[in-house]
Amino acid sequence: MKLLVIEDEAGLRDSIRDYFTDTGNICETVSDYPAALQKINVYRYDCIILDITLPQGNGLDILQCLKQNRFSDGVLIISAKNSLDDRLQGLDLGADDYLTKPFHLSELRARVTAIIRRKSFGGNHLIDFNEIQLDILAKSVTIHDQSVKLTKKEYALLLYFIANKGKVISKNALAEHLWGDEIDLSDNFDFIYSHIKNLRKKLIDAGSKDYIQSAYGMGYKFGEV
Repeated sequence: MKLLVIEDEAGLRDSIRDYFTDTGNICETVSDYPAALQKINVYRYDCIILDITLPQGNGLDILQCLKQNRFSDGVLIISAKNSLDDRLQGLDLGADDYLTKPFHLSELRARVTAIIRRKSFGGNHLIDFNEIQLDILAKSVTIHDQSVKLTKKEYALLLYFIANKGKVISKNALAEHLWGDEIDLSDNFDFIYSHIKNLRKKLIDAGSKDYIQSAYGMGYKFGEV
């Protein structure tokens, strides 16, 4: 998962970041309205964890910007305000869920995972693509009912491919999704080829067809040949 945390409380912000990155996710953070606005206008995320009360602005305006631009990022509002009006306003503007502080990080993870599952996979936690099956709760992969051992990056790459099956994905988009926006500093994406090569080999060795296709000069596409 690629996440953005928009939260001005440093302790909570860092705790959320560490919690998600420790399990192999990309988790970027910002602490104020202008930085948040800049992020959402440049990068896309599987889910944005959004505080309502921010320095120099209101989190609901961030949400409104996302919806006006028809960005597909999932949004989970977090707020210390236990107000029905705030909750209803956020949901009316298009937020996917709302969580009141304080909360357990395990519940936050469950809510975020549920949002991504609903938006990308119709609410299912078991994702099937022909002979390949992913369990996005257990983060496991099986082919013909046999377990396939993937690294965290290989698993994230496969999930991203299946979520975007049939679409040409640029190397830059792959790199940004799996390594975050700091990858913009790189002028060489050869490492993407290495991860794809390793993923392809493991899938084929386990009995899968070769679904990863190169789109010359553009990137890669996952799907039937």
